[in-house]
Amino acid sequence: MSENISGNTSGKTPVDFWFDPLCPWAWMTSRWVLEVEKVRDIEVRWHIMSLAVLNEPKLDELPEEYREMLAAHAWKPIRVVTAAWQKHGDDILGPLYTALGNRFHNEGQGPTLEAIAAALDEVGLPADLIDYAEQEDFEFDAELRASHKEGIDKVGQDVGTPVIAVPGADGEQIAFFGPVVTPAPKGEEAAKLWDGTLLVASVPGFYEIKRTRTAGPDFSNL
Repeated sequence: MSENISGNTSGKTPVDFWFDPLCPWAWMTSRWVLEVEKVRDIEVRWHIMSLAVLNEPKLDELPEEYREMLAAHAWKPIRVVTAAWQKHGDDILGPLYTALGNRFHNEGQGPTLEAIAAALDEVGLPADLIDYAEQEDFEFDAELRASHKEGIDKVGQDVGTPVIAVPGADGEQIAFFGPVVTPAPKGEEAAKLWDGTLLVASVPGFYEIKRTRTAGPDFSNL
């Protein structure tokens, strides 16, 4: 059901954004890119990826605590989001992500079934979508994995969420993991980070700038 991400009919600069609602860093980046929509002529197009799918090939290498977190929490939200997308279309992804993220991260509720149900209600989706959270033989597993693969194929394997794809020097899409930032910049600061993202995307052969994180996600200004 997802629009071909190479197409753009609005005339705005397209930004394709892959998220897992569980990830606090993706949440921070998503709030930044929505702020950029206010100050630059861009259009954010939402896509799903999955931390559970991403980590399947390397589960044995992960710390036990992280494996337990994935098993307990990673599948339920993304299954519900995928089902909502498949049943109600691309346009529901952004509003549902916002409703989930506000509860999971800003309000500190975490990825509980109660938080997911409340988010569905907020955006006017059927309550029975919550049934997909614990559907082990997930009806839309192929669609989830295809969307995840679409993002990962653009950026490579050594990444997490979020993944964003922006126009490069020749208009072709260049994908990055990140930007990872806290707190989410507002106003002109958000615009400057966006301008810098386009700038590095325009440089052939540019791959990475990185430093050690010394602060956790700061939700106080969201």
